[in-house]
Amino acid sequence: MKILVLNCGSSSIKYKLLDMASKAILAQGGIEKIGLPDSFLKLTLPNGDKVILEKSIPEHTVGIQFIFEILTGKQYGCISSLNAIDAVGHRVVHGGEKFNKSVIITPEVIAQIQQCSDLAPLHNPANLQGIEAVSKILPNVPQVAVFDTAFHQTLPPYAYMYALPYEYYTKYGIRRYGFHGTSHRYVSKRACDFLGLDYTKTKIITAHIGNGGSLAAINNGKCVDTSMGLTPLEGLMMGTRSGNVDLGVITFLMEKEHLTAQDISTIVNKKSGVAGVSGLSSDMRDIEKAISEGNQRAKLALDMYNYRILKYVGAYAAVLNGVDVLVFTGGVGENQSGTRQYICDNLNYMGAEIDEKLNAESRGEEVELSTPKSKIRIVVIPTDEEFMIASDTVELVK
Repeated sequence: MKILVLNCGSSSIKYKLLDMASKAILAQGGIEKIGLPDSFLKLTLPNGDKVILEKSIPEHTVGIQFIFEILTGKQYGCISSLNAIDAVGHRVVHGGEKFNKSVIITPEVIAQIQQCSDLAPLHNPANLQGIEAVSKILPNVPQVAVFDTAFHQTLPPYAYMYALPYEYYTKYGIRRYGFHGTSHRYVSKRACDFLGLDYTKTKIITAHIGNGGSLAAINNGKCVDTSMGLTPLEGLMMGTRSGNVDLGVITFLMEKEHLTAQDISTIVNKKSGVAGVSGLSSDMRDIEKAISEGNQRAKLALDMYNYRILKYVGAYAAVLNGVDVLVFTGGVGENQSGTRQYICDNLNYMGAEIDEKLNAESRGEEVELSTPKSKIRIVVIPTDEEFMIASDTVELVK
């Protein structure tokens, strides 16, 4: 089966076409700056080269139509007609408490996704636009929704509730939902396959760390805690997000700087984190370069970033009452050996030990870093959310 995976943002569309029989990626790319005069599509050729195609793309339906034209075109096409697409899988950010697994998209499902839009106002409406656009262009092709939040719906109430008046939960659904669920689900299962372990009998901590970041504690195949909350802002320090902050700081700043709720949202989501502390960049490559040149604020930002990951690993080791497997994934987890080394060096008390030379050489590949003496299996598993979405789609449309 050929499955098209779509990830629609407010001004972007990422896509990947997969042949699930051979596990081959037939095409991939993305549209950026939808609604702006300089919108464009960037696609990746089979040899890895990038091609940029400029086109006026005022809204998502035009963008998806353009993607279909590229997929079937003479120059960059990989299928003879749209009839070759058997189904479309959509990443949907927020499923609230309504969805604990992926589902075939129906009018009822669309209505429920709309009801969750208050919880993800920047994401769910864009996800729905993608679904609507495909419905117009390919009305007879089945579509599947795969939710970022679904994997975390196994959290117990004491883990997902906030210590706020209970009425806010009943009125507005204020609770912790967690995100990156598709990634955490993929890498935790893949790690067990890679290591030859039984997923249903293993205690796993997954560290999806990059520009965005979250950790998950997975006990015998079920997620029991995760670091993100009602929104993706809670938890770790990230590229531009603050992560956990004393709420008193927020009210203090609002009074002192005369800030609105939107002002605060912009600060903690877009101007904080690694970029805010370093004053340089949210990209760890820039931070490491600056550190090598003696920049102390860049060093502080990296130290803070690493330290907060370590604290969550320690917390989740307590939650799980021990750890069998620690999984690194995401842009930093897959590529930044220094962060991995720091975390593992500080888990010696649990018997963790990694091969330092192997760790220093490993980038973006599946590898076990732990030594034979280590009491914790430590692995790098590159995430593949698109493959997970495509797999769910195949299972549902069969």
